[in-house]
Amino acid sequence: MTSSSAPTAAARIGAVLFRNRGWLPAPFVIVPLVLSGGFNLTQWLFGLTIVALGEWWRLAGVARAGPGTRRREGQSSELVTWGPFAWSRNPLYNGNYLIWMGFVVISGVWWFLPVATVLFFTEYTFIVAYEETDLERAFGQPYAEYKARTPRWIPRPPAPGAADGPADYPAAWRSERSTFLQYVVLVIAFVIRQQGVTSLG
Repeated sequence: MTSSSAPTAAARIGAVLFRNRGWLPAPFVIVPLVLSGGFNLTQWLFGLTIVALGEWWRLAGVARAGPGTRRREGQSSELVTWGPFAWSRNPLYNGNYLIWMGFVVISGVWWFLPVATVLFFTEYTFIVAYEETDLERAFGQPYAEYKARTPRWIPRPPAPGAADGPADYPAAWRSERSTFLQYVVLVIAFVIRQQGVTSLG
């Protein structure tokens, strides 16, 4: 049986943020880019490693859930509970967090890390409230059981012997092409900015 409860205030705010979430990364990129210092190889290696880990986790999630995870409307046709979704209910957002924090590390604007963390989880707590309302309505008890056993944010290994499900990595790679292009643009922007700061120094 599916739930017919009305959306909460948090879910209503989350619906607005969800529909406009394309601009949500802006402060996580603009602030570090504008305030970035000179080039630092250690920061770049550490930051790019975090970005790569985040995208790897995100890609694994897209491969299980399908390219529809990039949708603009909260309409789910299947409850995916395997792969990264067995570790966390929001693996794509886990990946996004690591990716955005990786670029903050590249910038060397260390004070922005806790600020960005608070901002990220504030925004996405509302978005998840909206998505969970949609999932509860669509899947009812199976989603309630999944929700009870799987953490919202911090990944936790699933029960031993938990089965994986289908994963379509070719489709996931195609779906993520625009995301990869954004990384290239950001890397070039940071290189230009940091070289400029270094030469001025």
